[in-house]
Amino acid sequence: MRSVTDHSPATAAALPEPAVADIRLESVLHALADPVRLRIVASLAGAPHEVNCLAFDLPVAKSTLTHHFRVLREAGLIRQCRRGTSKMNALRADDLAARFPGLLDSVVGGYRATAGH
Repeated sequence: MRSVTDHSPATAAALPEPAVADIRLESVLHALADPVRLRIVASLAGAPHEVNCLAFDLPVAKSTLTHHFRVLREAGLIRQCRRGTSKMNALRADDLAARFPGLLDSVVGGYRATAGH
């Protein structure tokens, strides 16, 4: 896994994530197979900007939530950066569309159709 270089001054504290060419389909599908992680991805897909980890109302302990975010980041689904004491999250929609065209739209659309969102 390679570390990301700065994308802008606002993301100077970006956490390591795979380069687009290194995102593997099986890692993405494994990450999306968990209902909590799928819910996080669907929430980020509808967010107009980065979202703080603490903004998600999920039925898991904080340590478990940290694990879920790490799995999503290491699979290449999200980008995380630290801003002060906050960890901000954004979906890597453009990167995923470049690597696996249509996959993210299909997964999020399917989730929303079945979850009533």
